[in-house]
Amino acid sequence: MSFANQVAIITGASSGIGWELAKVLAEQHCTVGVVARRKDRLDALVQEIQAAGGKAACAPADVSDRKQTVDAIHALRDQLGPVDLLIANSGVGVPTTLEPLNIDEVETMFKVNTLGVVYAIEAVLPEMLQRGKGHLAAISSMASYLPMPGESGYCASKAAVNVYMKGLRMQLRGRGVHVTTVCPGFIATPMTDVNTFDMPWLLSARTAAEKIIRALARKKTVYNFPWQMNVLMTLAQWTPEWILHRVLEGKAGKRLDAPAG
Repeated sequence: MSFANQVAIITGASSGIGWELAKVLAEQHCTVGVVARRKDRLDALVQEIQAAGGKAACAPADVSDRKQTVDAIHALRDQLGPVDLLIANSGVGVPTTLEPLNIDEVETMFKVNTLGVVYAIEAVLPEMLQRGKGHLAAISSMASYLPMPGESGYCASKAAVNVYMKGLRMQLRGRGVHVTTVCPGFIATPMTDVNTFDMPWLLSARTAAEKIIRALARKKTVYNFPWQMNVLMTLAQWTPEWILHRVLEGKAGKRLDAPAG
């Protein structure tokens, strides 16, 4: 299935996975609307897509702000047409510290990673239901499957995305609106460039975007990749906590995956 002649909205498109998702969709002759905080980066992305013969527009917004997010997506809808595909991709990741407790940063992660998804869906779902068709996708993380020391806030914010999307998927069954949760492993982006630890099965943002678009075209409900990381996380969920603590000791406070955005 191709996304040609459809309209897609992508949040967190100013870099990384979101940037590449916009380009891959545009190459498939999909009209793309991009949302992020950095307007200069969005303008550069739109210009790049248009220079290659694609159709794109942008609207700046901070997805942690409900009104900004809804207004930006509605502005793109008014300009580009009804939204066929939403990819809620914005995300941030910071360590969870104990001394002192960084509550403000954890709160921000939940606002961006979890509520940012909810707000983006709010902007498109009512019209999708009226039309009886559409596709909602959220970029979560492999970290959503395994609480890790020093990353409890980030892991929890992404686990909440998984549960929210699963509940929506069941609630929307038979309504013509598909729901997909995407959980990547390590992806090479500006956010992971600062990591000093080994990142197994690291993929480029372009490769990740191509895999995600193929999964969305197949209407997958949950897409975990790469498969090696999926196997590892599945096994880890059955591993006793004391063993995980020993394995992960020393990694606390480091970003262990590739948050989107």
